[in-house]
Amino acid sequence: MLEEKILLDYKEAMKAKDALKSSVLNFLRAEMINVAIAKKKKALDDNDCIAVIRKQLKQRQDSIEQFKQGNRQDLVDKETRELEILKSYLPEELSQEELGKVIEEAIQSTQAGGLKDMGKVMKEVSAKVAGRADGKLISDMVKMRLSGPVA
Repeated sequence: MLEEKILLDYKEAMKAKDALKSSVLNFLRAEMINVAIAKKKKALDDNDCIAVIRKQLKQRQDSIEQFKQGNRQDLVDKETRELEILKSYLPEELSQEELGKVIEEAIQSTQAGGLKDMGKVMKEVSAKVAGRADGKLISDMVKMRLSGPVA
């Protein structure tokens, strides 16, 4: 399980005195514990862990943008290194071509006819890709495909 791997890596980072990695993983573990408590679960499944990691990634990306605007390259570098640590725990992302195929299959199976069916398509695509693609990218691709001429 992903949660166990993160715990083991956290322990290794502590032993190796890797301050950055142990800090990132400690904060990630705390967030995962908070989510587990909120969901009244003892441990999170991998999909829940991926959701927590994605949320952390989004926060880091937002911070990087803010630090770039504030001309703080030292903080941009730190956040970028943290981002790379977090990305290493995500499953490999689908390429746009692979994602496009999944979207086409979902459109066919739901018999979507336009933007009004976007929710049905998004639900099916999200279930199939399960954390292997960014939600905004999925949304943009589905919207583009449904608003264009139906093949």
